[in-house]
Amino acid sequence: MKYTYFGRTGVKVSRICLGCMSYGTPEWRPWVMEEAEARPFFERAIEAGINFFDTADVYSLGVSEEITGRALRDIGNMDEIFLATKVRMALGDGPNMVGLSRKHIVQGCEASLKRLGVDTIDLYQIHRFDPDTPDEEVLSALDLLVQQGKVRYIGASSATAWRFARSLGISGKNGWASFVSMQNHYNLIYREEEREMNPLCAEEGIAVIPWSPLARGLLAGTRKSLDDKEATARAGSDQLNDMLYNEPGDWDVVEAVKKVAGERGVPPAQIALAWVLSKPVVTAPIVGATKMSHLEDAITSVDIELTEEEIEALEAPYVAHPVKGNYI
Repeated sequence: MKYTYFGRTGVKVSRICLGCMSYGTPEWRPWVMEEAEARPFFERAIEAGINFFDTADVYSLGVSEEITGRALRDIGNMDEIFLATKVRMALGDGPNMVGLSRKHIVQGCEASLKRLGVDTIDLYQIHRFDPDTPDEEVLSALDLLVQQGKVRYIGASSATAWRFARSLGISGKNGWASFVSMQNHYNLIYREEEREMNPLCAEEGIAVIPWSPLARGLLAGTRKSLDDKEATARAGSDQLNDMLYNEPGDWDVVEAVKKVAGERGVPPAQIALAWVLSKPVVTAPIVGATKMSHLEDAITSVDIELTEEEIEALEAPYVAHPVKGNYI
């Protein structure tokens, strides 16, 4: 495994982050794996040198955090592991069970600490911005958690560049803890982040940790078309797939990945991940795995160096997209 600094922080993380949304309870999503099935993925990830793990309080409504915390405490060295979780999404029907009010952030953090079984969360992220809460309230609440020692670093997920830049400015002006990472929607099929967000992060030394680097599995090459619902259990029940990947030309990108992969004699997922990893702004893509081959592809992709010609071939079919992923 290769490692890199997490943005401008002094922490080093693996070039692959294991996303833990897939581990929890199928009562939340039918494709989610229960604890006994999930444990081997944590074992293999740690064996391979992965030290970066990402979850969220909303994943399986807390069960993912419980499973992730138990597995990492049992198997890993917590002094080396970089553990991330998120707050923002609805955890119930009550009016204060969602959003980024100071109340919900502080209560959410305390609940996540208990579920994870740790004293401090390495990276606490807002799971999208909240249009109903002033940024000053959000950022001061996050700073409070850092000052209390409950959180080491704070991060954000999928936003407009102006909103993210404004938040960095507010934190700097007030001497508060500032966002050190951006978890954004970025892959070969969706590259709109290259316009503003990625350059902003490069300029400010922000770690970029893309979600869905394989475009909900499309770039893994297992589907026959964009609307193929039979290839995997997730493909048949993932409502976001149709919303995120439905533009003319999207399938042309999939075919380009398959072509380069075929010429190399490797799975398409390895090529798609190697492309994300080739971008200097990217710290570590967040990869979910429900088959061991998914995890092995991610591990192997770290050592693949694409040629300029291959990168050009992979990028050539891309057409501009509407902004997708910021407020879901």
